[in-house]
Amino acid sequence: MAKRNINKVPDDQPQIKSPPVLTPEARENQLISLAIDLAEQQLRNGTASSQVITHYLKLGSSKEKLEKEILQEQKKLVVAKTSAIESQERIDELYANAIKAMRTYSGQSEEE
Repeated sequence: MAKRNINKVPDDQPQIKSPPVLTPEARENQLISLAIDLAEQQLRNGTASSQVITHYLKLGSSKEKLEKEILQEQKKLVVAKTSAIESQERIDELYANAIKAMRTYSGQSEEE
């Protein structure tokens, strides 16, 4: 019995062998890439399901683009808030050290 090609890659497209992935995140990205490639192939061949077509139509909408921009700005805001909190913690530490140093210079012991 002859072996069947399970991957069903057209003859005009050479199958590219990917190196083995080392992390679950890399594997997930690899599978996402393969799914996107397959969706593109289906769209070009006219064999894409209505769900695939609708998915890519939504991605191209102005509402989706606006939502992506909002998410990016929210991400920047979270990063800025985190940075401000870390900066404030550092300032508090510096003040505490300065007060401790002033007490030492004035002759007060640390126990007082």
